[in-house]
Amino acid sequence: MPRSTQQLHPFREPVATRPAATVLLLRDATAAGGAGGIEVLMTRRSDKASFAPGAYVFPGGGIDALDAAPDTHAAADRRPTQSDLHLTQAIAAIRESFEELGVLLARHADGPRKGWMADAQDIAGIDRHQPFAAQCQARGLRLAADSVFLLAHWTTDRDLPRRFEVPFLVARMPEGQEPVADEAEQFEPVWVRPTDALARHEAGQFFMIFPTIRTLQRLASFATTQAVFDTLADELPLWSSCPRAGTLAGKEARYMESDMPYGELALVCPDGQIVHLLDWQTERPVPLLRNVQRLTAPNPGVMTGPGTNSYLVGDPATGFIAIDPGPADTEHLDKLWRAAGGDIRMIVCTHSHPDHAPGAAPLQALCVQAGKARPPILGLPSAPTARAASAFTPDRSLQNNELLTLDGQAPDGKTTHTLRVIHTPGHAANHLCLLLVEDALLFSGDHILNGSTTVVDPPDGNMADYLDSLDRLDAVCAEHGVEFILPAHGYVLGDARGAIAKLKAHRLAREAKVLAAMQALPQGSMDDWVRHAYDDVPPRMWPVAQRSLLAHVERIRSQQPGND
Repeated sequence: MPRSTQQLHPFREPVATRPAATVLLLRDATAAGGAGGIEVLMTRRSDKASFAPGAYVFPGGGIDALDAAPDTHAAADRRPTQSDLHLTQAIAAIRESFEELGVLLARHADGPRKGWMADAQDIAGIDRHQPFAAQCQARGLRLAADSVFLLAHWTTDRDLPRRFEVPFLVARMPEGQEPVADEAEQFEPVWVRPTDALARHEAGQFFMIFPTIRTLQRLASFATTQAVFDTLADELPLWSSCPRAGTLAGKEARYMESDMPYGELALVCPDGQIVHLLDWQTERPVPLLRNVQRLTAPNPGVMTGPGTNSYLVGDPATGFIAIDPGPADTEHLDKLWRAAGGDIRMIVCTHSHPDHAPGAAPLQALCVQAGKARPPILGLPSAPTARAASAFTPDRSLQNNELLTLDGQAPDGKTTHTLRVIHTPGHAANHLCLLLVEDALLFSGDHILNGSTTVVDPPDGNMADYLDSLDRLDAVCAEHGVEFILPAHGYVLGDARGAIAKLKAHRLAREAKVLAAMQALPQGSMDDWVRHAYDDVPPRMWPVAQRSLLAHVERIRSQQPGND
């Protein structure tokens, strides 16, 4: 984890969470005379509610002590695989759906209607304001907790004044029942397809909060209610999330862990404060920590995303190391130099590609022209396999595991920032990554990107080397407790080891498709194979994808008998 002394903002302890539960009552739209798909029951919260006033939500609320009581558990049917916690949550959701909307997920335990779901007469005989489970028992009803399944788990965002731990559960709407809002907490129950609810929200007609929106987006992919339940048999949530928020285009924007800005928000604002600007711009550096700044070069494109990220590591007391100065863009280099106060001690290039290294020499000259010491340009020289545009000779070649150190005397004591060099061939033969040791941050160059996978272009690129380097980086992250990766393109990545594992799995899955294409079309051309192996990639990107396909082909052939 980064040192607390390097965090940009004083830490504020987020409000403690409370246990709650919500339930998505589903039905097939075709059963209601619709055009297919599923419908979910939603209701509008009171405008005076303390949480999400006026929002359309799924029924639910806080978990009561009685929901977890042994007598209540004994009054509910459960699956053999349903834990005590999940049973308590299901009971709370059943109770809340009845208290708020008069929907009763309960069955008759005995008599001629044994196993039948509760009907209108049962519902009319139970007072929404009195202890729920006891009333059900008195009427010979058992709570149908075994028909309630865990879909997802949400933890309310860290910045909010009221926070909850909320399983989002799903159940089928009982036939013959009609929702009736309590007209106190909930109003206007409505059946709606997920896509329709999302469209109405976009039109400003159906206000929803972030977890509701994201849940509906994922629910929209299911064609039937049975398809939903078929995915939930293992009792595990399809996703778990505690969102984070930043500012984008002048507005608050929230993100899940799978969204590209999430890791950056976790690094800059670990307590969830909404103070970080996410807009991509090239005019000024973006502080990520007190000792780390990012300035994005004005070279956006298909291969560079929003642009090449140049980083400054250090502070006024220690001076700065510039990582990847980028293209030889005069204005960009001037901004980088000014962000360092003119005190650049070293310039490090992660590799020699033309969007990373050409700015090194003019940045060095800028420092000299200002009367400063000449900072050495460090890195690895380009290999003979590099393309002409990637020719690069550093002032000094770095060694694997070499340490680059900045020391300084700050008002509160000595400060040190140390970069460890890690040779990571694959994307390029001379590629290296850098570990900021004291703050456990990995600068990944082009080896690991946010939002895309890097091109491995033979002969300078090598897929076997690339995968080996991923393993090496994973070991470094495990050794140093690295949680964040700072790539040359895109936002900061969180869950460093998880990101590396997903990237490796993606590469191996792609290689399996390449192998399948080669086996299906043994006489096929590279054009034939790329159409099959990259059928999930837009055709306009196939010429680029073909370079990585070639790298996969070379690795596959090298593993065949007789090619040791």
